[in-house]
Amino acid sequence: MDTDGINVPDRSPDGSTDVATRMNFDGEAIEGADNPKIVDWEDLQQELARLWSLSSALGKAKERKASLARRLESIIEVRKESIRQHNELEEMKQKLEVKRLALSSSSMDLNKTSENVKNQKDRLSAAIRMLLVAGKTLDAGHQQLQEANRLLSGERGYGNLKNLQKLLRLRQQHMIIQVSTLYPVNGMNEQAFGETIDSHSDGYSNGSPSPNESRPSHSSSLTILGLQLTILPSKKKFFGDKKEVQKSASALGYVAHAVSLISSYLDVPLRYPLRLGGSRSYIHDYAPLVEMTSSDLVANLASTSMIAKPTEFPLFLEGQYTTRATYAIFLLNKDLEQLLNYIGVQSLGPRHVLANLKELMRIIQSEEYICW
Repeated sequence: MDTDGINVPDRSPDGSTDVATRMNFDGEAIEGADNPKIVDWEDLQQELARLWSLSSALGKAKERKASLARRLESIIEVRKESIRQHNELEEMKQKLEVKRLALSSSSMDLNKTSENVKNQKDRLSAAIRMLLVAGKTLDAGHQQLQEANRLLSGERGYGNLKNLQKLLRLRQQHMIIQVSTLYPVNGMNEQAFGETIDSHSDGYSNGSPSPNESRPSHSSSLTILGLQLTILPSKKKFFGDKKEVQKSASALGYVAHAVSLISSYLDVPLRYPLRLGGSRSYIHDYAPLVEMTSSDLVANLASTSMIAKPTEFPLFLEGQYTTRATYAIFLLNKDLEQLLNYIGVQSLGPRHVLANLKELMRIIQSEEYICW
């Protein structure tokens, strides 16, 4: 007999019941179905109750299982969602780390840029300070320039300076006129005893005598206070007319005195200073007499610079070799050339002492010197 899915066999011939539950309520195989348990009829009711209790407990177990299955699925879904969120969180952490590294690199670049900006700002500030100082200096210079322009355009300005210069040159001109009155230089035509220094005869350009200058020449010459400059260009002592020698020495003394006065009036230091003594005047030369080698120059440098003693050359012939006197006259002409160059005039030559002196006094006494 089949009762609620439980196979209950018919009675056996001996009156026992063959109880064998092959299938449960869900159609599942039950353990022991192949080896059924034989229950007596008297115990059937008890077995049925037991089976019913077991069936009821099995249903509750199934319901609990279903409930647990649902809860487990819910937990699994939550776990899956948690794992998904965890994975997303890891991805976000990785992205955040990448962004953090990028931010750190950007921060380092920003720090470098900030440092560069700070350095440039410091340099710019220094440049601005320099510009401010330069601006103040420029402003001060501009004010000084305006003040100078105002002074130049004022009563004590450039016009006054020009007037003072004109007055100074007028004063110099007046003094030179007195010198020309004291020592007039005039021309004359006569035969000289020896060579005339201010003649236009041929000679060496450096002022040294030529071999043929011992012959007298006939030419137009100049005199100072009626005295003429004559010299025999010979290296031996001159034993000619002593009167002629004294006249020449006096003439050279007059020229030396005139040159000294003119240089003092013009405030021009002479390159070759004079030691005045009338007809016994001398001229100084600070250059060495002979050429020294480099070793001698180095050895004597200290003593030369400390002493610097000049060499004197006589401006007269008596008892002197004519070469020294000739060189003295050459140096005197160099002083005249210096004065001529000072007023913007070229020298007439190294052998024209009186002509250069006459030209010097003429230019200073002219009107163009006042306007120079």
